[in-house]
Amino acid sequence: MSNVTVNISFQDGLLRGIDRVARKESRSRSELVREAAREYITRRDQWDSIFAAGRKIARRQGLKPGDVAGEILAFRGAGRQSR
Repeated sequence: MSNVTVNISFQDGLLRGIDRVARKESRSRSELVREAAREYITRRDQWDSIFAAGRKIARRQGLKPGDVAGEILAFRGAGRQSR
């Protein structure tokens, strides 16, 4: 896999934070930003999978967005009563 160089702009404060963490972890800005991007993409893909599963379950059970909100409120209310 080849590397491609890109130019990216950061606000001063964010760049200072990147530099601080990179120094603390003894790595370059590029390494830190690459890992941050990989982590973000992984987390985003996981959330997409979770929401897709939720939509599938909702469709299978015939639930609408209001039904889900109602179930959450009912669950939270039941939790308070059992305390």
